[in-house]
Amino acid sequence: MSKTTFILMGITYYIATVIILVVALNWMGRKERQRYAREIQKLERDKNLIISASILSELNKVEPLINNTDSKEIFTEWQRRFKEIKDIEVPRITDALLEIEDLFNEKLYKELKKKITEAELDICYVKTKSNFLLEEIRGITLSEERNRDTITKLKASYREILNKYHMNPSEFSQIAKPITLQFENVDKLFGAFESAMDKNAYQEIGKIVKAIDDTIGNLKIVIEEAPSILLMGKKLIPNKIASIIKTKEKMEREGYNLEYLNLDYNITEANKKLADIFVRLNVLNLEDSIFELKTILDYFESTDNDFDKERIAKKIFEDYSRTILVKVTKLNKINNDLYQKLDDIKYSYDLTNEDVSVIGEIAVELKDIRDRYDEIIESHRSKKSYFAKLGKDMENLNVSLTKTEEKLERALRTIGSLKEDELRAREQLDEIKDILMKSKAQIRSYRLPIIPENYFIEMSEATEAIDEIIKELEHTPISIRVLNTRVDTARDLVFKVYTTSKEIVKTAKMAETAIMYGNRYRVNKEVDMGLSKAENAFYKGNFKTSLESAINAINIIEPGIHKRLMEEYR
Repeated sequence: MSKTTFILMGITYYIATVIILVVALNWMGRKERQRYAREIQKLERDKNLIISASILSELNKVEPLINNTDSKEIFTEWQRRFKEIKDIEVPRITDALLEIEDLFNEKLYKELKKKITEAELDICYVKTKSNFLLEEIRGITLSEERNRDTITKLKASYREILNKYHMNPSEFSQIAKPITLQFENVDKLFGAFESAMDKNAYQEIGKIVKAIDDTIGNLKIVIEEAPSILLMGKKLIPNKIASIIKTKEKMEREGYNLEYLNLDYNITEANKKLADIFVRLNVLNLEDSIFELKTILDYFESTDNDFDKERIAKKIFEDYSRTILVKVTKLNKINNDLYQKLDDIKYSYDLTNEDVSVIGEIAVELKDIRDRYDEIIESHRSKKSYFAKLGKDMENLNVSLTKTEEKLERALRTIGSLKEDELRAREQLDEIKDILMKSKAQIRSYRLPIIPENYFIEMSEATEAIDEIIKELEHTPISIRVLNTRVDTARDLVFKVYTTSKEIVKTAKMAETAIMYGNRYRVNKEVDMGLSKAENAFYKGNFKTSLESAINAINIIEPGIHKRLMEEYR
């Protein structure tokens, strides 16, 4: 490819790139222009909507309703504000839009963007003023319809209240006068509403409607809640207070201390609250009255539970006051007896002060329990406390006493086990001696040519171990730990002697039987030699070697005899 061709291709690419850029920029410019055109069109439309026909129409409706100075002043002000929007604000926005149009035509987009933003804010502000003015005017033009609708609903509600009142007038007999006065006020307010409507006094109408609404709303609450207030305040609570006072006096005669309940103070405060509630009820002020009465009633009903708790606590107190005293006295006696024997126990069983320190601890605990018991009883006798507390204190004291009792029982078991260990050691000594005698008898039960030396060694060790038990039992004080060790050692050695003696006799019998059985085969030289070897071992006391030699010799003639004899031996 030649140099000229490269140059032509480069020029072609350059021209194509320029064309593409121009097309792209034109397209983007056209898009931006279209966007600004749409925004300008929207601003124009929003400006035209500022002055709506509704404002003129509503102003025309208001004009015939003007019949006093106040309404005339308001109407004049509305006209002024409308004229200001129409003749000043809107033309100013129109001028701004014309300026925007010029900037758009000259394609000064940077300045155009700023002007559009300012125009949008200005239109929004003026439009808000216009809408607010319209709402104010409609407040008058629509007030008659709106107020008539509200009054119709209020009259329906008022009739329901009247019907409910006249159906059960006896329930309201104590507040009939203030209720009647309120009914008269409502009737007057309805009359004032009609008069204001006739005079087109729309500013007064709103106040009258609100007064009617508030009065009827309060009357509705009174009609709904007053019977309950009267029932609770005049019957339920006074009857409950009378019952509580009667129960309180009876329980105090029976020895109950009820001062902690503050009943006298609470009854006085409840009566004050009742008086205040009925004072407010006479002016039909029922705010929080139901809640306050329920709170008072709940409190006095809970007082019955307090009385029941006191009765239960008294029974608990009386039961524990007897059982704890008996148990403390009994445990003190046991612990004192144990304490008096403490030196003998320590000496007899070689115990340290630490080993028997629990006895002193128990004595301290029992003294503390008795002191606490006396304090509780004194508090009861002096009527400084109430049974709910006394019963709880006795329950806690009983828990402490139970723990001390368990500690004493463990101490008694521990000391008792020392004596039991001593008695058990003496019993086991007799058993060990008996086993040793059986071992000796077993050896003597068969005429052995010689007794193996290991038997005498084991017999000597077992005898020495028995002597150690006897020495420990005769020693004062006895160390139970050492004694138990001596007994365990002697028992193991004696059982070893017993097993050895039994094994010696059994092996000797088997060896002698095997030699006698094999004598029939002595014609065989090898058998004869084996049996002779067995006899020599037998007379030397090597009974196991003798048995094995005899079995091996016989096995030459009778293969398998070895297995049968060994099984019999085992």
